[in-house]
Amino acid sequence: MSARILVVDDIEANVRLLEAKLSAEYYQVSCAYDGPTALAMAAQDSPDIILLDVMMPGMDGFTVCRKLKDDPVTRHIPVVLVTALDGRADRIQGLEAGASDFLTKPIDDVMLFARVRSLTRLKLVIDELRQREASGRRIGVIAGAATRLDGLGGRVLIVDDNERQAQRLATELSVAHRPVVESDPDKARISAAGPVDLVIINAAARGFDGLRFAAAMRSDERSRHLPILAMVDPDERSRMVKALEIGVNDILPRPIDPQELLARVKTQIQRKRYTDYLRSNLDHSLELAVTDQLTGLHNRRYMIGQLDSLAKRAALGGDPVAALLIDIDHFKKINDTFGHDVGDEVLREFGLRLASNVRAIDLPCRYGGEEFTVIMPDTQLADAMRIAERIRMHVAGSPFRVAGGKELLTVTISVGVSATLGASDTPEALLKRADEGVYEAKASGRNTVVGRAA
Repeated sequence: MSARILVVDDIEANVRLLEAKLSAEYYQVSCAYDGPTALAMAAQDSPDIILLDVMMPGMDGFTVCRKLKDDPVTRHIPVVLVTALDGRADRIQGLEAGASDFLTKPIDDVMLFARVRSLTRLKLVIDELRQREASGRRIGVIAGAATRLDGLGGRVLIVDDNERQAQRLATELSVAHRPVVESDPDKARISAAGPVDLVIINAAARGFDGLRFAAAMRSDERSRHLPILAMVDPDERSRMVKALEIGVNDILPRPIDPQELLARVKTQIQRKRYTDYLRSNLDHSLELAVTDQLTGLHNRRYMIGQLDSLAKRAALGGDPVAALLIDIDHFKKINDTFGHDVGDEVLREFGLRLASNVRAIDLPCRYGGEEFTVIMPDTQLADAMRIAERIRMHVAGSPFRVAGGKELLTVTISVGVSATLGASDTPEALLKRADEGVYEAKASGRNTVVGRAA
């Protein structure tokens, strides 16, 4: 898996060394030698990962990282700080600035590529979600509702059979989060499928294989997207690499520093909430794309897709499909007399009455304007006629209260009904027969149901 990587260091030899290592593994590498240039290149080129030196004159790596995370254009880009420093204070400062991880000079090639691959996978997921959300915004189906995107108050599942260590973690986390400790991996897997923001796993647990547990989480669709922190001894280099390869999001080195723990937990929860926000917006945009916004019923686009599938199944010998095409009588007169606001009220109320008078398996949709359809799986013409008559009576039998309850309108409908005829029948023919039924109902005085068998 390739990626575009921006290497930032004020020492050319360091830049060239990293460039050569990454290029040999087929990564696309660009270079910057100071902070301001790095910020400009990141905003313009949007690399997949930034390897950022800490000790630079003028603007150091911590400052550059903070500026990247403060800019909406670049805040989603993972930043790995490259430093000769290995002190606790520097790690915490870097995490608080928004860094995803650290590489210590001289750089271990195995850890470098393991971290790059791990972050590349994460970046690909976020990019895909961001692109789809942007598409939704462009077509107006995502309004950008506010949501909580901080990294506090998360529900953290600690999976560890070392009771003393687990309780110490829970105590530290309880200041800002809601930790839960579980020593049994089977019970932990059940808990991970619930409302959890982060899982912390002891990779060196004695009673179970922590990395196997992490791998199982990644293979389970219910927990696949949950961030995982693995507690690993820094000397266990192979275990750290394996953890990153199987999809662990971050490494928590032992012995565990409380401030570093809180900083890494906050980063992971904040990132999860951001990806959840993007996924939620995507789901919302898909729902809006197939929903009529006025009535809340499915729209014509969705109806056509469902009808096509059901009609094909019927043509192959499956259950028959019936269709109702419904037109609100004299709707133009309602708009002309009372205004379009009242017309919209009538459409909304009719949508409610329609949805409440069909079966659970039926598909009520707004076809367009004052026309509605109901697609009815496993339904013969006679059964569809009975349901259509029930809808007609429910609409005509009780007036519509509109204009804030000031007006009572008598509303009626004309309904055309059809059902599939055999293997040669098509969705277009089915709807055409229902449409002919509507015209016949109107010609016969409206407020009528007409079925067309052929």
